[in-house]
Formats: sequence, structure tokens, C-alpha cells
Amino acid sequence: MSSPDISTNPLSELLAKKGVLLADGATGTNLFAMGLESGEAPELWNEDAPEKIVKLHQDFVDAGSDIILTNSFGGTRHRLKLHHAQDRAFALNKRAAEIARQVADNAGRPVIVAGSVGPTGELLVPLGALTYEDAVDAFVEQIEGLKAGGADVAWIETMSAPDEIRAAAEAAAKCGMPYTYTGSFDTAGKTMMGLHPKDIHNVTNEMEQAPLAVGANCGVGASDILASLLDMKEANPDGTIIVKGNCGIPEFRGSEIHYSGTPPLMAEYVRLAMDAGATIIGGCCGTSCDHLRAMREAIDTHQKTEKPSLDDIREKIGPLRNKTAGDGTEAPKRERRGRRRA
Repeated sequence: MSSPDISTNPLSELLAKKGVLLADGATGTNLFAMGLESGEAPELWNEDAPEKIVKLHQDFVDAGSDIILTNSFGGTRHRLKLHHAQDRAFALNKRAAEIARQVADNAGRPVIVAGSVGPTGELLVPLGALTYEDAVDAFVEQIEGLKAGGADVAWIETMSAPDEIRAAAEAAAKCGMPYTYTGSFDTAGKTMMGLHPKDIHNVTNEMEQAPLAVGANCGVGASDILASLLDMKEANPDGTIIVKGNCGIPEFRGSEIHYSGTPPLMAEYVRLAMDAGATIIGGCCGTSCDHLRAMREAIDTHQKTEKPSLDDIREKIGPLRNKTAGDGTEAPKRERRGRRRA
């Protein structure tokens, strides 16, 4: 299996060909529907129930996704240690990429395998005990596994701390992998560690290898991620920007989380994202294949128009759940999220 070529990588080539790419939907939401138990590590299914991971990827491809993310979000040794699987990090990530690679190669059209790299769950020094060097080392272990399994790109996602983004990006560079990264702007319009959407482009400025794309994922809702997109695009009009927003607003019904987004709403989110300048658009928590099919049709049929305003977003998608990053008002309290994107 050939190693990805950073200078002529498949992601950039497909983006140049198609203009706008559809990423996939929710990993956790869909695996829970297949029987994953709360607190169970999805990464263990790469070895214990690979047929379910094949089905997840195949369903996304059948719904029209151009990019599928490997089942490896919690694939660092730090996350896997919670399940006594820290010594299996390389193998589990390799298997995750192999499964996605198999589905992509059988798709009959170009499909990008993005190696999902989520946060370690640890705080870096001085706020916590994890050193920058140890974080890089853990991400190298994970990304080497993803590369060995055939991933096209390291897809660093749901990040909050700039230092952790840099550590993962440095690991990707050490592994000879192209990379993207996204932050989760879920706290008063910024990440939990205070990163502003307009500053997302600058996190890896001092690194020799630049990202292929940057952006936002997860967060609190479709309206909010579109507001973040406006800030990101204004800060760098020429940047290649990813948005992978949650399917509407999360709502607790008893002990379960449900998402308010319908397929028509997610199609409207896609149209607004295209108008605002995003070129890689997908869904995060709550996004099913029904949503993705509507999103695929929106990408294929929408003619880009003028950039939307916040009022346009509120009118078509609904109110912002958070304040925007530049707003001085108090933000509503958000629910405490679990260990991973759902």
C-alpha cells in the first residue's frame, strides 16, 4: 500500500475537481444505534465488530459522502487507557484505517479516508500533567497506525487547546502525513480553552508543513457553527475551511440526547455554509444518512450566492445557542458533553 503523497494529496485533488466536498456524519450516534453501549470504546469495534464499522462507512458512502472518517477518534493511548487498551493503540488505529480504506476503494468513485484524531482528554502543562513532547509522541503512535492502514490525511478534530492542535499537527508532519484540523467552538463562541474562530488559521503558523484545511466541528448547533464560519472566512478569505456541525440543537429527553435538525434544515445549513465560503461540509453529532442525503442534494444543486448575515442564519436555521465570540453578553450554560463526538 503506497504512502500518501503530501505534495499531490487526494484530498486537495478531489477538492480541486469538485469544488465542494461532503464529509460524513456522526460516528457515535450511528454506532449507538447499532448497539454500542454508553462508556464503551468504539475503537474496540475495529477488531471486535468490524462488520459494523464497514456498514457505518458504507452507509455514509451510499448517502453521498466524499470523505469518511476512521473510527479512531479516541485512538490515543490516553483515551484507550480508560479501557485497558493503551498497548493496542497502533493496531486499533491501523485496523480503523484498513476498514475505511476497503470501503473507499470499493466505492466506484474517489472517496477520501480521513484518519480521525481526537483530543487526548488530558490537559497539557502547565494546566495539567501532559507535556507537549509526550502529546506529540502519543499522536505519532496513533497517526503511524492510521498511515499504515491507508489513511489519506490526518483529520485532527474537536480540539480546544492550541497547544494540542500543534502537537497533533507536528505528529502528522513527523509521520509524513498531510493534515487538517478543526476546533470545537462550544464555549461563548470560542473553544473551551479560549481559541477564537478567527485565530484558527494561525495555530500552526510556525510549522514548516501547513494544514490542507482548517475549521470547526461539533460545538452546540448548526447556527453557531455557521457564525464561527463567518469569523473564520473573514479572517482568511482564501483559506480552505471545514465545517462539520451538529445536527441542530442537542436536547435531553430523559437520559438520552436527541438532535433537533431535520434533513431539510441540514440542507439549508449546507447552502448557507457554501454561501459563507466553506468548501468541506459535513455533519457531526446527530447526523444520520437521511440528513447526509439531503446535504448531498443541496451541494449538487445549490448555486452559491452572497454571504449570509447572522440574521439570515437565525431566520433560516434558528437562534444561536451560544453568544458569538465577539459578543459581550452572557452565554447560556451548555450541557456537559461525553468523551467523544456523537
